[in-house]
Amino acid sequence: MIVRYLLAALVAGLFSGALMTAAQEARVVPLILHAEEFEGEAPAPAGEGTTPSADGAVQTQEHSSLGAAILDVAAYLSPVSVAQAHDGEGHEEGGIMFGMSRFSGTLLANLVTGTGFALLLAGFSLVSGHPITVANGALWGAAGWLAVHMLPAIGLPPELPGFPAADLGDRQVWWIATVVLSAAGLYLLFLKDGIIAKVAGIVLVAAPQVYGAPQPGDISSNVPAVLGAEFAVAALATTLFFWIVLGLSLGFANEKIARAD
Repeated sequence: MIVRYLLAALVAGLFSGALMTAAQEARVVPLILHAEEFEGEAPAPAGEGTTPSADGAVQTQEHSSLGAAILDVAAYLSPVSVAQAHDGEGHEEGGIMFGMSRFSGTLLANLVTGTGFALLLAGFSLVSGHPITVANGALWGAAGWLAVHMLPAIGLPPELPGFPAADLGDRQVWWIATVVLSAAGLYLLFLKDGIIAKVAGIVLVAAPQVYGAPQPGDISSNVPAVLGAEFAVAALATTLFFWIVLGLSLGFANEKIARAD
């Protein structure tokens, strides 16, 4: 039975990762390529030429090459990380990682990430005793998106290459803590009964936001703020698509593979 659940998670993860890559290519990658045109230029002071984003916070992970981006995926467990990978020397040329193009490397990273998330979601479902089905798969996916992307994005919104950011280690610690606390809080809010569980869930979800995410000392950037805002929306939208597809496909795979007679 466990082997069937693992197989179902593998199928759902690979399927979702492939679709995520297509969504990134359509909505996210063009914005990254546009932002890369501003790299290498001297940043304009805040208020002169460009302005910071609405909340004054423009940060997430650092960017260098596709190989570094895949390492970021391992650290952040976030499909957005792959889409944010860039290399200033030729985007479809060899030499990025084992001679792969940006698209090939992003696809590989998304397949690995999608499988990892599917295994985590399936494992949590089994441990909690709440099976994932086609009927509730979208809800499971939405909860995963909230915990992994939306709630952390309140403090660390997805950011384009060229935007300033706080120390990478500090951001990683805050991001991981936020994901863990948010997931635990959502579990208490939606899967546990009792007023104490509900209150505890709200506290866990709110705690990292109250503490606050690490912020850069200088928020000046040469990348237009409107482009950064557009990217944040596109990144969150594509990850929501990924999680909804993952939840539905995992529910379908569970019914067709894991519970097959």
